[in-house]
Amino acid sequence: MPSDAKHRPVYVISVAAELVDMHPQTLRLYERKELIRPGRSGGKTRLYSERDIEHLREIRRLTQELGVNLAGVEEVMRLQHELDDLQGDFEAETERIEDELRQKAQPRALPSSEERVDPKDRPVYVISIAAELVDMHPQTLRLYERKELIRPGRSSGKTRLYSERDIEHLREIRRLTQELGVNLAGVEEIMRLRHELDAARANLEGNVRRIQQDITERMTTWRTLPPSPPEPVQGTENSGATSADAPAEEDQDG
Repeated sequence: MPSDAKHRPVYVISVAAELVDMHPQTLRLYERKELIRPGRSGGKTRLYSERDIEHLREIRRLTQELGVNLAGVEEVMRLQHELDDLQGDFEAETERIEDELRQKAQPRALPSSEERVDPKDRPVYVISIAAELVDMHPQTLRLYERKELIRPGRSSGKTRLYSERDIEHLREIRRLTQELGVNLAGVEEIMRLRHELDAARANLEGNVRRIQQDITERMTTWRTLPPSPPEPVQGTENSGATSADAPAEEDQDG
């Protein structure tokens, strides 16, 4: 998890319930459903963070303002937690790479440009094929695009082209609506988070690659720098002259 102050568990359940205008039993129910994930003190007391409070307010908005059922809320909060975990993973990866830099370790090889392009995101299916793959009418796909539930690409001739990821999203929409009974408002929230999660993954992976590239360039610079000339030892010449010029103690005694 991210280590900023928003994720520090500080509120006991009674205070958290008061902040979000809910009964403590409701918070316990949401925890059992894994909609929220409060921390624990050394004595196993539930402690809620500012991020938990935000999640609880989001749950209340989904249920009370948008009329999303519990199955839809579970999907939304699962994606929210994935985003939180992704941010935490990125921070941990950044710290690991910075440790490598401090230790002057050999960085990992960067993937080639071909490897960086996820085949799932390549737009290949025209709308008729995409509709057949997900057992929907093409008009339904156009509706979902207007609602920004899916975001197909375009050919140079402006023809809609759907990727494998678009097909996955369409199948997920069908699962939410037909199997879980999530209303359209809930589906919009879920798909918005899915798109945000996809974008966050791509952005964070790009950031990691840039950090690794920076390490590579710095390591290359360090290895190509000419060695520094040795510094002269201070006082060596003077001390040598003194030892040569001074008479030995045996001579003085003689």
